[in-house]
Amino acid sequence: MLRTVSEKTCEPITRKVLPWFLASIVMLLILSLPVLAGDKEKDEDTLQQAHTVLQDMINDKNISPELLSKADCVLILPGVKKFGVGIGGSGGRGPLLCRTGQKFEGKWSAPAMYSVGGASVGLQIGGSSSDFVLLLMNRKVVNQVLQGKTKMGTDASAAAGPGATAASAADADILTYGRTKGMFAGVSLGGASVEPDNDANYRIYSKRLTAGDIVRNTDVKPSAGGEPLVSLLDSKITRHSD
Repeated sequence: MLRTVSEKTCEPITRKVLPWFLASIVMLLILSLPVLAGDKEKDEDTLQQAHTVLQDMINDKNISPELLSKADCVLILPGVKKFGVGIGGSGGRGPLLCRTGQKFEGKWSAPAMYSVGGASVGLQIGGSSSDFVLLLMNRKVVNQVLQGKTKMGTDASAAAGPGATAASAADADILTYGRTKGMFAGVSLGGASVEPDNDANYRIYSKRLTAGDIVRNTDVKPSAGGEPLVSLLDSKITRHSD
């Protein structure tokens, strides 16, 4: 079969270029490995920071132990950053842990990473960086949060968490606490949204898992960074008998 001049010309060029092209792809993959490893280190560091935040909250006598014991899940968001005055947004991430068992009566699960964002996050209590703890108080809101992006005030009712006595607790799906410096206090997170951080969960567990897979499946074990967090919850926040 006759071949055109252009076909004859392209063949040697292709033979020369293809090896270089494949080598470039391999090199790109190799160079990306340290980046992925670095991201995983940040994930583990976030889990360790969350452990510190939760420990401080448990030690804070301004938060009702009764409310903590009644929560089905806890979402801990350390160091949520404010983007700046005039930009008006904030963002951060942290782990969600839930009680295991069909009726949420068991030990605490491995942590699933979540991200948070929204115009009002972190703006009420001042400062450029704030820690937040969200208590998920019923199974309806747990199911909502596990399914995907959840907006406070729209997809779930949220209220500033009450103080040392639980008597003032509203019938909210989520109770929210925050601090910039010093003690925790109830804060409003109206307009904020939380959603699973699937990329972080993949880095931590080395396989594709949904947030529901992680917190509702007892076969998923916490990573090195998550183990102290689970142990703290198991030892300090036992299930309150209704």
